[in-house]
Amino acid sequence: MQDTLPPAIFIMGPTAAGKTDLALELAKRYPVEIISVDSALVYRGMDIGTAKPASDILKQFPHHLVDILDPTEAYSAGRFRDDALALMADITSRGRVPLLVGGTMLYFNALQKGMSKLPSADASVRAKLDAEAAEFGTGYLHQRLAAVDPVAAARIHVNDPQRLQRALEVYQLTGKSLTELTSEQGETLPYKVCKIILAPFERAVLHERIARRYQEMVDKGFLAEVERLFEREDCHPGLPSIRAVGYRQAWSYLSGECDMETFIYKAIVATRQMAKRQITWLRAQQDGVWFDSGQSLPLDDVNHYLTMQVTQLQNNA
Repeated sequence: MQDTLPPAIFIMGPTAAGKTDLALELAKRYPVEIISVDSALVYRGMDIGTAKPASDILKQFPHHLVDILDPTEAYSAGRFRDDALALMADITSRGRVPLLVGGTMLYFNALQKGMSKLPSADASVRAKLDAEAAEFGTGYLHQRLAAVDPVAAARIHVNDPQRLQRALEVYQLTGKSLTELTSEQGETLPYKVCKIILAPFERAVLHERIARRYQEMVDKGFLAEVERLFEREDCHPGLPSIRAVGYRQAWSYLSGECDMETFIYKAIVATRQMAKRQITWLRAQQDGVWFDSGQSLPLDDVNHYLTMQVTQLQNNA
């Protein structure tokens, strides 16, 4: 049954692994269309801090689900799944192959396993949780979550206020834990997926790359980019866009809460923590094939893998 499904390619990996570069190389060689799997690339005007491909690259190699929202708008895993499935169906109908690339593992998970019936966001509940976080800190929220959903608390970092808030919000609205509800999965993905996991195999290489890339972002004018958001009356630190790693720390700097050195240090540490969470999730992908991007893009190895997959599909046809 699986062999009769249409093909799709996933490029997954931690931040700074080279996923976009690999996707562009594959787009030169195969009849693919790129779909971004990134919760920050959806926002217009957030370019430097998200490592968004340059406009000339996006013109040559269009990326679906990039620059589709204003930073004041919210985007969910459920909405991503709906958008991605519609795009994949359209791409497949035109005889091309969907190539999904990004590092938002929540989106990949929703796409592969379907969505459980989680409640919509509740402004009053979120306002109360925001007030508690402001008064008592995120450690307090983490302790509350551990009491009602220890599995989620073990997975969600104490310094990840957005996910802590959502897990507590779900519990308050339903009386059930996020872990319990997400185990009730929906419809699975109707595609034969070639799952490429790209990452430097040496952690030190990834850490050095993260630090270098973040400094390059600052040098390219990242703070000016965040300042334009900071000056807007409709933008605030509670928005999902501003909570993105790097933007949250830059906002604190512009608010006078820390100096430049501390801002950069905190942003790099937060990015490393995010990469660690991404890798932890990826290790559970038993059908994924890992490729080392520590020294250079493993393009030959990836091409060999994809050729084998195509041959297998043809033989089973």
